[in-house]
Amino acid sequence: MEKKCCTTVVWFRRDLRIEDNPALAAAARDGSVLPVFIWCPKEEGQYYPGRVSRWWMKQSLIHLQQSLKSLGAELVLIKTQSTLSALLDCITAVGATRVVYNHLYDPISLVRDHNIKQKLIELEIDVQGYNGELLFEPWEIRDDNDRAFTTFDAYWDKCLSMPKEPVSHLPPWRLLPTTGTVENTPIDALGLENESEKSSNALLGRGWSPGWSNADKAFNEFVEKHLFNYSKDRLRVGGNSTSLLSPYLHFGELSVRKVFQFVCLKQLVWKNEKNADREESAALFLKAVGLREYSRYICFNFPFTHEKSLLSSLKFFPWDVNQTNFKAWRQGRTGYPLVDAGMRELWATGWIHNRIRVIVSSFFVKFLLLPWQWGMKYFWDTLLDADLESDILGWQYISGSLPDGHELERMDSPQIQGFKFDPEGEYVRQWLPELARMPTEWIHHPWDAPPAVLKSAGVDLGVNYPKPIIDVDLARDKLTEAIAVMRGNEATERAANEEVFDNSDVNPKVVVKEKGLGPVSSSLDQRVPSMRNLENVVPNKKRSKSREDDRPARDNLCNNGKGVSKMDDDDLCSTAESSSTKKQTTSSRISFSVPQNCSSMSTDAPFRVLDSSDLELRWQDEIGAEETTSKNGATNLQVYGKQNIGEDESPSSNL
Repeated sequence: MEKKCCTTVVWFRRDLRIEDNPALAAAARDGSVLPVFIWCPKEEGQYYPGRVSRWWMKQSLIHLQQSLKSLGAELVLIKTQSTLSALLDCITAVGATRVVYNHLYDPISLVRDHNIKQKLIELEIDVQGYNGELLFEPWEIRDDNDRAFTTFDAYWDKCLSMPKEPVSHLPPWRLLPTTGTVENTPIDALGLENESEKSSNALLGRGWSPGWSNADKAFNEFVEKHLFNYSKDRLRVGGNSTSLLSPYLHFGELSVRKVFQFVCLKQLVWKNEKNADREESAALFLKAVGLREYSRYICFNFPFTHEKSLLSSLKFFPWDVNQTNFKAWRQGRTGYPLVDAGMRELWATGWIHNRIRVIVSSFFVKFLLLPWQWGMKYFWDTLLDADLESDILGWQYISGSLPDGHELERMDSPQIQGFKFDPEGEYVRQWLPELARMPTEWIHHPWDAPPAVLKSAGVDLGVNYPKPIIDVDLARDKLTEAIAVMRGNEATERAANEEVFDNSDVNPKVVVKEKGLGPVSSSLDQRVPSMRNLENVVPNKKRSKSREDDRPARDNLCNNGKGVSKMDDDDLCSTAESSSTKKQTTSSRISFSVPQNCSSMSTDAPFRVLDSSDLELRWQDEIGAEETTSKNGATNLQVYGKQNIGEDESPSSNL
């Protein structure tokens, strides 16, 4: 019996590719197709993308428009106040009977997609979601007790043991356009780039080529020319030392299944050749892919993790809500050269190496005791490959809020990290020209340099380069004090309530929520976490506390220049501005809030106990409007610590 043709709306989001796009492939098989990209800034809320992310999205959409047009169907761009209303208008205009899309897993998309799907089902519109983002759907990977994993190694071992389907969604050779018309918004009218941003954005195009076919070229070049040495190159900061694929993966220009299969094939070849070094490179890269998968898995199964720690003990941590320190960190004015170089590169280019991401975020949390949510939000606003799920995983890992993350007590000296990852000081000199003449011996701790050396190098600490914002020993004492306060508060709470559960113990069953009207649910349907199971759940394990004797030994560093630099505040002209807060006009129930009195707090102010729900980023009044130019250069692919969740790795958005 011949299958009846239908008209299908293909709802594009972060799946901006033709190849291995299951939603597009399904629509192309069954009849006429209306490809649609809907831009609704209001619904983005506090996660409105930053300048460089919006630039990438714009270029990728232009590339996708051209590709779809060559296949016979025009990509319709729509700017709206309601995604649901825009979809309904499209359905009515072309007489569509079905809507298809590829799943997303961040907390905001999960809620939006579920609500839209339920409304379409009520209207008896056939709606179908597909997995175009991951190797496995988050609800497919469970432990022996049908619970979600809370450690990466156990999760990834289970993934590797699962049967994997090969890429089967070839690009359609032709698309049948729909009858009827939908008003198409010109790309410039979407508001993804304003006039003041164009000069900075123009430089991005010298180092990057967004678009799905360019992603394919970049991946092939990496596999053939760089993958074999990945295990060694990935540790070098600066330059093209990693795969540079993270933006392509974030915007769905590159199929993660294709990436995984090609690298697995290379790994098999090198294993048969008994080439251990190259086999290790492939394994490490695959583990980086696994961390990206795990970030989606965590956000789906624990949808509160964008604002609350997975382990509940950090609820009691006395964060120091110090706007002055936050501003110094953003601007690269902490007095620690490797940290400052990283933060200046981030603002200038929208990119930093994964290792630098680990170092600057660890300094943010462990030295400055600033709330990790602030750092995560700043990364979202400034990174070219800003990826909510990956950055959630990375910042929680650094903060000691994952069962297999960094211990909260662990402090890595920026000086030691500098000599380890930038031994010649080339990276620091590139981004801190005021230190360009410093001898290598002193480049990572100029505060210890003899006065004659500083004078010869043209460095005047506190004038043209700041003194350390905080001494290492003092930072360690403050962290120790904060941890003691946290544990005391936790013990008090436990005594009052008999027991405190880790958030990681809140392990909801995953269910399908469907209503009676509309099509029967499919195995391809996206599941949603059941909020009914978030209370009164028996814990399965606790995270052990570190003993006092396990605390790292003190570093004998930073004996000079204690305290904050006395530089004139006018010299601290901002190197960043949050585009999300500047443009956002709506508030969100999940927003973070900085208490109004925090701007007057000093570094020595008493600790306050703040829950993450009290923290909102309102820094538009704190951040100036100056922009610096973007570099011509390249990027890396990261999953916030690249590959290993181990002593020297952390998960992020780069591979």
